[in-house]
Amino acid sequence: MCSFKHVIHNYQGDITLERYKTTKRVAVLGITANILLLISKLAVGFSSSSQAMIADGFNSAGDVFASVMTYAGNRISSQPEDQSHPYGHGKAEYIFSMIISFSLLLVAYKVFRSSLEAIINRETFIFSWWLVAIAAATIIIKLILFIYTKAVGKKHNNLLITANSEDHRNDVFVTSSTLLGIILGTMGIYWVDGVVGIVISIWIAYTGFKIFNSAYHVLMDRNIDRLLKNDIEKVIKSIDGIDHIDDIAAKPVGINYILIVKISVPGSITVNESHSIAAQVREKLRNNDRVNDVVVHINPV
Repeated sequence: MCSFKHVIHNYQGDITLERYKTTKRVAVLGITANILLLISKLAVGFSSSSQAMIADGFNSAGDVFASVMTYAGNRISSQPEDQSHPYGHGKAEYIFSMIISFSLLLVAYKVFRSSLEAIINRETFIFSWWLVAIAAATIIIKLILFIYTKAVGKKHNNLLITANSEDHRNDVFVTSSTLLGIILGTMGIYWVDGVVGIVISIWIAYTGFKIFNSAYHVLMDRNIDRLLKNDIEKVIKSIDGIDHIDDIAAKPVGINYILIVKISVPGSITVNESHSIAAQVREKLRNNDRVNDVVVHINPV
């Protein structure tokens, strides 16, 4: 049995290491791509006075910050448990995700304000083929990054990567709107450029609220979802000697949980027998990849 537990521990360690390396790779790719796009968009946007492209550039600035936070959050959350943190540092992932959400809301406010002022002041931009080229390049790069990060985020159930994935997807739509504003702007419809900037700001704010909501629920110790709870109940009910399940609660630790299970057993059995049943419950539930530890409380019927 000890050998089996050792194999499980090593397996989980390998998964954690792979998760850390993959998240690090996603963060570095995001930082590199977004810095290049940030410089290109702002340079072309300010030279042509395109509010849509400037807004898109500030959006990329937010993306750079988000990628840096992903890198930092991943580095901290991947650290193993220690005496001060017996269940590891997994919640850092959600703390940094919340920081990303605040940065997105700040960017959304700045973009909305500048775009609204552009409409009120009837500001126009100077058309340049560089505007079209940068917009097209951004759409292609972000689409590739979105497809890659979406697959990785789903595989590792990582909110940091998922936040990055949604950010890349948003950028595809945002820059497509920027390109539309540029094209319509050349036709003399001056206000479209500012309107596109406002739409972009609303989209950025929506993404920020969405990421904030996901991180908030974990940090506030939201209970396990119904699907995982059903799986846990099936495992418990498969163990002989249990009369019924009284309660199942959980405390999130990063992407995993500490389970608190209350079960009832026949009052006629011995203390040793009831402890043996509790040990079986704990052992079987800890085989689940999303369970860090299990606390079992026995009640007599």
